[in-house]
Amino acid sequence: MVEQYTVGVAVVIASLLGFVFLYYNSLVRFRGLGKLKRRASMEFPKENRINKNGSGEDVGTTDIIIVGAGVAGAALAYSLGKDGRQVRVIERDLNPLDRIAGESLMPGGYLKLIELGLEDCVDEIDAQRNQGYIPYKDGKNAPISYPLEKFQSHVVGKNFHNDRFVRRLRKKAESLHNVSLEQGTVTSLLEKNGTIKGVHYKDKSGQILTAYASLTVVCDGCFSNLRRSLCNPKVDVPSYFVGFILTNCKLSDQNYGAIILADPSPIVFYPISSTEIRCMVDVPSQNLPSLSNGEMSHYLKTLVALNVFPETYDSFISAIEKKDNIKIMPNRIMADAPHRTPGALLIGDSLNMRHAITGGGMTVALSDVVLRRDLLRPLHDLSDASVVCKYLQSFYTLRKPMSSTINILASVLHKVFSSSSDPTIEDIQHACIGYLRLGGVFSSGLSAMISGLCPRPLSLAFHLFALAIYGVGRLLLPFPSPTRLWNGAKLFWVSSNIIFPIIHFEGVRQMFFPLTVPAYYRTLPRNKDLRV
Repeated sequence: MVEQYTVGVAVVIASLLGFVFLYYNSLVRFRGLGKLKRRASMEFPKENRINKNGSGEDVGTTDIIIVGAGVAGAALAYSLGKDGRQVRVIERDLNPLDRIAGESLMPGGYLKLIELGLEDCVDEIDAQRNQGYIPYKDGKNAPISYPLEKFQSHVVGKNFHNDRFVRRLRKKAESLHNVSLEQGTVTSLLEKNGTIKGVHYKDKSGQILTAYASLTVVCDGCFSNLRRSLCNPKVDVPSYFVGFILTNCKLSDQNYGAIILADPSPIVFYPISSTEIRCMVDVPSQNLPSLSNGEMSHYLKTLVALNVFPETYDSFISAIEKKDNIKIMPNRIMADAPHRTPGALLIGDSLNMRHAITGGGMTVALSDVVLRRDLLRPLHDLSDASVVCKYLQSFYTLRKPMSSTINILASVLHKVFSSSSDPTIEDIQHACIGYLRLGGVFSSGLSAMISGLCPRPLSLAFHLFALAIYGVGRLLLPFPSPTRLWNGAKLFWVSSNIIFPIIHFEGVRQMFFPLTVPAYYRTLPRNKDLRV
């Protein structure tokens, strides 16, 4: 009864605070930043990868060039090829990949895969069902089950080896006669009079070639060497994932991943095949031990291993001792801040990155692919780059529900789940577990957003504020003494300092007030501007 009263008060206060915050920020951004961003978007950065010279052997003209054949690039190539476009895909390395990223596909991402006609790409790769995650804290847990009751039985999250999935996507794209996939390294974009006309690239033999297209799509991943030409890349690396594969062990529930909120590092487990479990240890950037001199192995054995499940301990130690089994990946965060560049656009990790703790990257990428395909589908002629560019500006607002929901949850959960010397963070962690254990709309609401099934920024804001108020209520019970009032005030202050900057970083206006964004009102170019 007391918890229900606390939650009821949380709902009312969270709604009022959320409305005031969002209204104020929308006014500020609408009056000031909008003009500034539009003015800056027309300028190329001084240091970029744009080449104005058409040097290199000409290999011809196509409708669309796609730089990169990862998840986003291969899926986009297939979807555009199915629509009849002539597509040239240039990938830096077509050899088998060995990555510790891109192994989790949320149910919302799987639905996008179905929309693209690529759902069979998770078949025959030993993909494992993923029905949710279970956070563990001080002996307590709170299962986050994806709300899949309204979907067919095959709609579920999937975990797999990234290389197997990407190879299936590439094979599917190559099966189309109008899609060509070749290995090469794009060195620069070819620009003429402010419009991107194609790319310069080196083929496998090192020969410099030039390819032309009406539209160039850059999706060469988180280490993109072309990004600076097309956006304002402010990349933050708050932590690193140290990843390795465990064998000869099982999780307590194979259909669920596990997140251990431990000191000094959160630990994530999830199966990627019927015989393998991926372990990811989150290590702050400023405390990353060296892998080459053995410091990393010592760190994992002496500090991290103490917190793993007893049934996985022996496999954990064996995996650390296995040669070349440990890999390190930076968790990069970058907001989408593209320059308005006729003839070119960004997609995937080249455009936008979030912390990998929720595994939502591929879901965002596939959602973006669906949006790009749907926006391009009515345009039969892409020759007028300026008109096409103006029309496609709506993409950056239309993508916000999915991208901002998953991005914000990833950043908030990473900050909350990370170990800290601040006892208030400990209180927030316990509040998070307690909030999820309430069940009902509280647990299912958050899990629906984490899974990409309910990408609604307003619902997300409500749940984040309600969680903070719930945490305050826990501290005040059974009687609000001065000490408890002080601790409750600190919890709300720290929670606000986590939530508000992350929401502002994503863009309040596009998230909550898309109708105030001019580009949202997209209309197809008229016949005199462009043939449709």
